Amino acid sequence: MKTKYSTFSAADYLNSEELISEYIRAAAETCDHKVLMSALAEVAKARGITKVANDAGLGRESLYKTFAAGAHPRLETIMAIMNALNLRLTVEPAEPGGAIAPAAVVSKVKKASADKRTR
Repeated sequence: MKTKYSTFSAADYLNSEELISEYIRAAAETCDHKVLMSALAEVAKARGITKVANDAGLGRESLYKTFAAGAHPRLETIMAIMNALNLRLTVEPAEPGGAIAPAAVVSKVKKASADKRTR
């Protein structure tokens, strides 16, 4: 018998403002723009791509292109998306040792969603 696996989608678990902000914060801490853009895309999916695109002043197709692999969106576009997602960018001093590993982002989200389900 063949085992069937489903693809993990963070969008399925991003159902609160606190979890979304922690998810984006963890992605930003990796210092990897690909991880951050992927996280923003997951939040946009959770909120509804069309609504986020409209709120950001972008077309739906433009938003998809912004999140596509290899895209290099302008800071203005990223800030418009974050504003549409009701997120703001903050800056604070980094701890010695710098960024966390990208795998830690996924484990933080999984732990946070598991904690939320057990409450």
